[in-house]
Amino acid sequence: MGGTQMFTPSQDLIEAGTTSIAGLTGARILEEMDISYSPGLASDLAPLYERVATVIPSVEWPFFAPYIKAINELKRDKNAVILAHNYQTPEIFHCIADVVGDSLQLAREAARAEGDIIVQCGVHFMAETSKLLNPDKTVLIPDMGAGCSLAESITGADVRALREAYPGVPIVTYVNTSAAVKAESDVCCTSSNAKKIVEAMGTDKVLCIPDEFLAQNIAQETNVEVIAWKGRCEVHEQFTADELRQYRADDPGLKIIAHPECAPSVLGESDFSGSTSAMIKWVSDNQPERVLMVTECSMSDNIAVENPNVNFVRPCNLCPHMKQITLPKVLEALVFEREAVEVDADVAARARLSVERMIDMSS
Repeated sequence: MGGTQMFTPSQDLIEAGTTSIAGLTGARILEEMDISYSPGLASDLAPLYERVATVIPSVEWPFFAPYIKAINELKRDKNAVILAHNYQTPEIFHCIADVVGDSLQLAREAARAEGDIIVQCGVHFMAETSKLLNPDKTVLIPDMGAGCSLAESITGADVRALREAYPGVPIVTYVNTSAAVKAESDVCCTSSNAKKIVEAMGTDKVLCIPDEFLAQNIAQETNVEVIAWKGRCEVHEQFTADELRQYRADDPGLKIIAHPECAPSVLGESDFSGSTSAMIKWVSDNQPERVLMVTECSMSDNIAVENPNVNFVRPCNLCPHMKQITLPKVLEALVFEREAVEVDADVAARARLSVERMIDMSS
């Protein structure tokens, strides 16, 4: 297939794509596109593989490479932009993504995306946020089932109940929430700007929902009284202070950096804490000999590509939801333009205000 000739799937493939579970027809798409692993394809993608060879085993590359070739051709043909969160696997993060980053970075880029189609390689609330900021664009998520334990810990009805329980107290809502929750909030925040947003509300008391640990960690950094909700990230809540103390005892020179979705006791054992983008910057700036990143597994792999002199200790906790996004599913999303994210117009209008307010207050 040439880059100037748009791929048109056969009727049989279209029917298969509308009836099969996401991820099962990718091989048939490659067959119709006449893309397979060959010496020629290996040569074409050699510079790309050389970049990720330290984090993608050579035995896996022949499977990934045809999908990478097909996706990169299709996104040009369809004027699509692929956004990938820092927790995506290296073959997605480094080989097909146009924009990578944390929740705030992706929200900002979604707001100024120029493509006709946005493919969100992340979880569902991220795709919803992209749709809020691009109501006239097609926003696809390769797997509609890619959820989030934190987002699922609270509903719009819960937020309305909080307003009744705490009248007049502003509600700052983590972006790791549904559009329905954002719509009931005053402003959104991310882990990178939460303290700034909380203090910018100009009150002595703020509801910071739904991440309990993020709220507790902010409370230790500000004079504002922070009221928390009982939501937690299933990846970050698994880390313990005892675990980190054992790592440090076994390796006294080890540097430990942690995400603020971890418990305050975990951050207390760390050398640095911050959002995923802040963690990346810390490693890049400090170039530690050995570092343990207390967050989702793929972060270490993705940062290792750019920091070959840093040895990453990996206390691996995978996000099962992020890992539902795969190259075959991305390819199918582009071919069939399915798994499109839609948000009720009234909910979207109110949720958009909360997200836009966050972006404005973070500038």
